[in-house]
Amino acid sequence: MLRDGSLSGKTIIVTGGGTGLGKSMTKYFLELGAQVTICSRRLAVLEKTAKELEEQTGGQVLTVECDVRKPEQIDAVIQATVQRFGAVHCLVNNSAGNFISPTERLSYKAIDTVVDIVLRGTYYFTLAIGKYWIENQIKGTILNISTTYAWTGSGWVVPSAMAKAGVLTMTKSLAYEWGKYGIRLNAIAPGPFPTKGAWERLFPTELAEKFAFENRIPLNRTGEHQELANLAAYLISDFSGYMTREVITFDGGEVLNGGQFNFLHQVTPEMWDVLEAQIKSANRASKQEGKP
Repeated sequence: MLRDGSLSGKTIIVTGGGTGLGKSMTKYFLELGAQVTICSRRLAVLEKTAKELEEQTGGQVLTVECDVRKPEQIDAVIQATVQRFGAVHCLVNNSAGNFISPTERLSYKAIDTVVDIVLRGTYYFTLAIGKYWIENQIKGTILNISTTYAWTGSGWVVPSAMAKAGVLTMTKSLAYEWGKYGIRLNAIAPGPFPTKGAWERLFPTELAEKFAFENRIPLNRTGEHQELANLAAYLISDFSGYMTREVITFDGGEVLNGGQFNFLHQVTPEMWDVLEAQIKSANRASKQEGKP
């Protein structure tokens, strides 16, 4: 989408950068000339991704293990990035956690896990990078990966919806407050952009086949990772330098069809029992294989 070198001279931190959309965005940032730090809780996954992307793009990738719920680890990511690349210019808050379930079946701990990663982790990292930029007089850019149901709400993903709504409000509020420092904040609210591992754990085969997303989207397909990477690169580039507090819905028109997960009212309690068992089995298998 952008010309070669559009991100040259920029150093970007991508949380959750080892897999999925984080990996896809990182690849395109590197192709456009940026230096990128990727962080997540699984260092082995990060290192494998870094090696792969450096070979594909010729760019430089720094990997730092980080649980975004822990401020001291966030500070370590920023410090390591500055030490390696000299400065940080952009932050992409991409780390997330989610699962589908009737809310009454959730434990308090399950809700806390999602909210802590999605909301607490995002504002911890945002606050840390904002303090660094203000202190060093750097006009930085933050891109938050939100969801369409942060606007509309959605059943069966209530912890994620609550947390993403908080991220949405933070984006708009800080865009005003930190504008005087030259700091911009924008967000993308994606619809379905399937990633094999995460998608299979979130939607077991039975549910995925019964309620195929492409059948509910006006454009009759799910999103391609490069499409989202194109938009992300634009929003952190100087070409969008006059844009701040914007949240772009990027879903093929799906939000017009009643919200991303509200179709799940058709799932019976008996089906939920089966689906929960499938999800737990998929998660156990993923951990045994060392996947994120």
